Amino acid sequence: MTDRRLLKSNGRVAHVSLEGQVEAERFSEGTWHQVNVTTAALLRTPDGPRERELLTGDAFCVLDIEGRFAFGFSARDGYCGWIFADLLRERRHPTHRVTAARSFRKDTPDIKTWEPVMPLSYGAWLEVVEEGERWSRIVMQDTPSDDGLREWVVPSAHIAPLDALCSDPVAEVAKLIGTPYVWGGNSSFGIDCSGLVQIAWEMCGTAIPADSDLQAKAGDAADSYRPGDLVFWPGHVAMVADETRFIHANAHAMAVSFEGIAETIARIEAQGEGPVTAHRRFSPGAG
Repeated sequence: MTDRRLLKSNGRVAHVSLEGQVEAERFSEGTWHQVNVTTAALLRTPDGPRERELLTGDAFCVLDIEGRFAFGFSARDGYCGWIFADLLRERRHPTHRVTAARSFRKDTPDIKTWEPVMPLSYGAWLEVVEEGERWSRIVMQDTPSDDGLREWVVPSAHIAPLDALCSDPVAEVAKLIGTPYVWGGNSSFGIDCSGLVQIAWEMCGTAIPADSDLQAKAGDAADSYRPGDLVFWPGHVAMVADETRFIHANAHAMAVSFEGIAETIARIEAQGEGPVTAHRRFSPGAG
């Protein structure tokens, strides 16, 4: 494994699974944590740039600490990088995920009470301790200045158990129509092309890589358009929505949008980015 995005080593510390394969000053099993904020940037180095994002509840294995930054890898897809350590807390036991495009947590189950709210992205993982008809109680660690646990509430209609998988990735992507395009984004507050299709397929129980060049090597080759298929160009991926349209996060619209298949192919080629390079098909619940 030489791809730095998936190489669980920063040269100084490497994961124990790499003993005998890479050189490092020491090898470590790492310690598992989870993200305790809405989103946390995963950086190439402590100085950046951002490469991906982690969401509330995402698990991250810390292998090394340098100043205020932690090096490690994401449980979701094995992506490696640096994260601001203050955004991590002890790993808990998530039970549910956010299935609405966007949600929030707050102190009290009263929609008219003024109080601070914390935004929660589509795909965020939560530890629910009590489900209610309208509101469910969750447990999270408190702010960086307080390591204690606290309870909040979230709208019950916005969440579902982790094992309640979806069956239609196009319907999942469509929830995020209009979400701003943000390079390296993985949340419903800003997302890029590969982050969009990754989270939609994850909601359907199918794990795919984080970046489009890695995604283009996964799944099965396809030669006819079927909803949910992924179509690739250098540095870009779109999902087939139906027989005439793609749905994708794109810099042309600066948002998640529908676009005609023929129009997209012609536009991208006219921009000098070439023809389609791959067409892959995945199955719900493929792991």
